[in-house]
Amino acid sequence: MSVDRKQAQNIASVLSEGLPYIQRFYGKTIVIKYGGAAMSKASLKEGFARDIALMKLVGMNPVIVHGGGPQIANELKSAGIKTSFISGFRVTDHKTMKIVRKVLGQEINKEIVGLIKGFGAEAFAMTRYNKSIIRSSKLRLNEGKDLGLVGKVESIQNKEIKKKIDKGVIPVISPLGFNRKGECLNINADLVAGKIASSLKSEKLILLTDVEGIQEKKGKLISKINKKEAKSLLAQTVVEGGMKPKLESCMEAISTGVRSCHIIDGRLPHAVLLEVLTDEGIGTMITSG
Repeated sequence: MSVDRKQAQNIASVLSEGLPYIQRFYGKTIVIKYGGAAMSKASLKEGFARDIALMKLVGMNPVIVHGGGPQIANELKSAGIKTSFISGFRVTDHKTMKIVRKVLGQEINKEIVGLIKGFGAEAFAMTRYNKSIIRSSKLRLNEGKDLGLVGKVESIQNKEIKKKIDKGVIPVISPLGFNRKGECLNINADLVAGKIASSLKSEKLILLTDVEGIQEKKGKLISKINKKEAKSLLAQTVVEGGMKPKLESCMEAISTGVRSCHIIDGRLPHAVLLEVLTDEGIGTMITSG
């Protein structure tokens, strides 16, 4: 079999560059919020699962928190259920919640686990433990509008997550919390990922999105900012829409023991590995200062 020497040299170069990072992050926990385009395109889904398996097999401890907005929207449309949003949150009645639980807690969760296992790493769907892991309450907006079964995280009980990590298993977690009444609540996955990263004091929190990262008003990518600069961007309304909860989640995580946070473009093949194993990285990194 003939070998493309240039391709082989490129592979060897990448592996060589990645070695210091493999050593640095060996045994460290890295929380990854998986969502957006990376979840909807087959090649990106497989690439993500392969990268997560590789991270585990070289000694890192990835923890996956996933979203599923587009998939939920498709399922609601098929069922003839109209949906509306207030301040970026999906208004969730009992009919909507039934579909949300099915899509997030069963279909997507199990698919991710299956894909990761297909690449040789052990993963586990944590849905059955959500009631004890993500303790939540209903989210109330300042406007006083009722969002229905939409929640916010009150606390994370990470005992079951740690058990899986200690056994060499990758936890895969859906953003479904439960309140004191036992009601299931739909929670923003970025916020859940940030809370879990904080509770685990993870080395990194990585949020996959559908843009390059945080951008200036002129559209230029901001490669690195500290917590003070991030607060200023929010105050100046440079960061709005779906990026706002991502940055807020990162700021809180940084304030509670997470070493660094990264908002990266999940549309880019091998985005997670590029962030973790290369000198340059991609997207926007948020640090304490």
